[in-house]
Amino acid sequence: MTREELLASPPDDYMNAEQLGFFRELLRTLRAETMNNIEDAKQRLAKPPEVNDDADRSSHEEEVRLALRIVDRERRLLPKIQAALDRIDDGEYGFCRETGEPIGLPRLLVRPTADLSAQAKELAERRERQFVHKRDG
Repeated sequence: MTREELLASPPDDYMNAEQLGFFRELLRTLRAETMNNIEDAKQRLAKPPEVNDDADRSSHEEEVRLALRIVDRERRLLPKIQAALDRIDDGEYGFCRETGEPIGLPRLLVRPTADLSAQAKELAERRERQFVHKRDG
């Protein structure tokens, strides 16, 4: 199944076996790419270049900081990918964990690890901002 075929599916076919297979493969590919990205970053960090002046050292330190941020972000993505694969196995994938409503194919294509509908995510972010604002205020 291609993305185009997925998006052209009738609403009644939401999260049928073929669609679940599509997302299972998408998530497995994402997991493999994420693990490769982490390994590549680790390899780059393990072999620092020889730096001779302050400008080179500063540039290298900035590259290291960026690589560490990327590794951290990628590392935090792995459990989300596994949770999404588990939801496929449990028959819960594609449905909002708060409302039970469909998350929607376009959103899942953009963020296959999503477990909230766009509306539920927006509401959660609003609540979080209010909590932070009240806490800081």
